[in-house]
Amino acid sequence: MITQERILEELKTVLYPGFTKDIVTFNFIKDLRIEGSDVALTLDITSSAAEVAQILRDEITAKLSAAGANNIYLTINQPQMPRETSSRGKNMAPNIENFVMVSSGKGGVGKTTSSVNLAVSLAKLGKRVGLLDADVYGPNVPRMMGIADAKPEVVGNQVKPIEAHGVAVMSMGLLIDEGQSLIWRGAMIMKVIQQFLRDIAWGKLDILIIDMPPGTGDAQLTLAQSVPVTCGVVVTTPQMVAMDDTVRSLDMFEKLHIPIAGVIENMSGFICPESGKEYPIFGKGTAEAAAKAHGSSLLAQIPLEIITREGGDAGVPVSIAHPESVTAQRYLEAARALIAKIDEINKSGGVSNEAIQPTIGLNGEGSACSSGSVKQEHHHSCGCNH
Repeated sequence: MITQERILEELKTVLYPGFTKDIVTFNFIKDLRIEGSDVALTLDITSSAAEVAQILRDEITAKLSAAGANNIYLTINQPQMPRETSSRGKNMAPNIENFVMVSSGKGGVGKTTSSVNLAVSLAKLGKRVGLLDADVYGPNVPRMMGIADAKPEVVGNQVKPIEAHGVAVMSMGLLIDEGQSLIWRGAMIMKVIQQFLRDIAWGKLDILIIDMPPGTGDAQLTLAQSVPVTCGVVVTTPQMVAMDDTVRSLDMFEKLHIPIAGVIENMSGFICPESGKEYPIFGKGTAEAAAKAHGSSLLAQIPLEIITREGGDAGVPVSIAHPESVTAQRYLEAARALIAKIDEINKSGGVSNEAIQPTIGLNGEGSACSSGSVKQEHHHSCGCNH
């Protein structure tokens, strides 16, 4: 006799393609019914790729048939396939379905910590995730992901990213000697951003999280012109001196025609490890008004917890080391909200970077100024003549 326990045991042997976890652990099974030797189940997966669904369908059918099921009724629900954008602008990494730019108006607000924990949380939710450390002046991702001593492998004419905590990672910190400074002008930053997109063997990814340098400069404009950025996330702290720069980051996303997924308010209260009580030592809640003013919302309020700093220093993000913690749970909820926003954007037609393409390439010849509103704004700051 077929029982629900037997069926679940069989399904626990079905790994989600590209991961080491099974579909039961990922909580992808939403409905399971058994009538005699007939089995009906519904699977909600996070990938929109048809090949992923077919692999799962074939393996589940084979497993359940071997367990004695005569008729198998399998429904697989998937997100809608993102709309093709290569004909509506430029896309240097077409194998990546969604690009998420994580930015901040100033340094020191926990942008990289948020990028790392968002990436890890998305992977825990079953997404194929990459993490690009585009903060070339301060590449801290390798230490936070525990791969500071790793040496990337070159295969053919591309560099393989390093796998860590279920995430494909690439950083300038992996390509230079420890402690080496990079004294580069903007043109070099622009070129290395493009190389990170074109010359890294990312493979097929659902989401690439891109940890940007602080501010609103060459790196942000280059990325937006090189790939259709699905959405942006702004990281800030509650102090008003940080909020002044946060508003500039939000304004940058609007000028670059990048949908804003939300704001992460970091250091939003300190949780005392002895009492568990939360103290708003830097303030709390100031980011919500700024987010709403730009048609967005708070993705998360992340508290200060000692375990977050310890995890970053040790190379084991808090979302991995302490998944039960307040911080890890809030990052997980932020990741769920980010997935929902990405799905909403793609269902409404996706994004395009056609309006912000440079007038004459980014190879150092001529002007890198872009069209539309960005062109007008950039004209006065770069000295270009049109």
